[in-house]
Amino acid sequence: MADERPDTPNEKKEGPPQRSNEQRPPGSRPRRRRRRYQRPHDSSSGQGSSPQQQKSPPPKVSGETQRGEQIRLSSRDRQKYQLDLSVVIPLFNEEESLRELHAQLSDTLSGSNNRYELLFVDDGSTDGSFQNLRDLKRRDQRIKIIRLRRNYGKSAALSAGFEHARGAIVITMDADLQDDPSEIPALVQKIQEGHDLISGWKKVRYDPITKTIPSRFFNFVTSRLTGIKLHDFNCGLKAYRNEVVKSVRVYGELHRYVPVLAKWEGFTIGEMVVKHRARKYGTTKFGVGRFWKGFLDLLTVLFTTRYIGRPLHLFGFWGLVALLAGIGVDAWLVVEWFLGETALGNRPLFLGGILLIIVGIQMISIGLLGEMITKARHGDDGYQIRDHLK
Repeated sequence: MADERPDTPNEKKEGPPQRSNEQRPPGSRPRRRRRRYQRPHDSSSGQGSSPQQQKSPPPKVSGETQRGEQIRLSSRDRQKYQLDLSVVIPLFNEEESLRELHAQLSDTLSGSNNRYELLFVDDGSTDGSFQNLRDLKRRDQRIKIIRLRRNYGKSAALSAGFEHARGAIVITMDADLQDDPSEIPALVQKIQEGHDLISGWKKVRYDPITKTIPSRFFNFVTSRLTGIKLHDFNCGLKAYRNEVVKSVRVYGELHRYVPVLAKWEGFTIGEMVVKHRARKYGTTKFGVGRFWKGFLDLLTVLFTTRYIGRPLHLFGFWGLVALLAGIGVDAWLVVEWFLGETALGNRPLFLGGILLIIVGIQMISIGLLGEMITKARHGDDGYQIRDHLK
């Protein structure tokens, strides 16, 4: 009969045989027990979430531009043009602001796939602006510099920049840091929505009252006479399709009326509220006299846009009015003289009628000469083709 031994608390129970390290095959590693991963409990939804799940970034606030935001263009524009974006910046004696402006533009446009150029047009600066631009170009090859021989004015500087712009979309802005470069992606987006030109509107301005009050009156009159509903024709921050800047001819002081010229060529115009900042360096280069010049240029724009192809309609109309008025006055006086009621020698009105007839004939002649010059122009058909499907 086998002896029965009671279990003692210090004695271990026999279990399944364990394999010691000495009994393992040579070269094998000891096995490690795998721990089962427990998903963390989501108190809000009651379901677990993956350990590799990351928190979604906070939504972007409207109007906020992140560093290096990519400018998205259509595939057609990217294939047609060498660059996506050309930023044209006319300047005159702005040496203090150029480095800061370049840094802000780089922060806004340095996206991964952005193809852009910065076109600085030095309008005959007499300070160190050109030297600062050369220093910046050594560090950034996307900078292009155009230096004019003397100070020709903003319109000439913009015209030179438009001629050399290679981007599908062209942005214009001033170099005094009052225009915010962070508005560029929003302007490009408005262009992509179907507009050909987007004009900025400085709704909140940080300028002295001597500039804001005349500017509002000027914009009101220009909007009424041209029929274009814009609030700020003189805002330097604008966006254009490349076709616009290649079609519109800017000269004299007509840079304020580029939207009017573009509208007359058949392009679509839009407007967007943009930020305006107080001037940080230097002083303004424009005086009160620019408003008087602006109204004279407005007359030039109205004439060149409405009657450049039909000058006889303008001169001929008023010439015909003067001619008929002069004939009517003199005919009435001749009838009275024939009836013996008056003497022509003591009637100054008779000479006034003759003067009206002469002026009328001259104005009609000027209109006819204008028509001959218009018909003799070469290389300008007087129209713009938008699409041509073959």
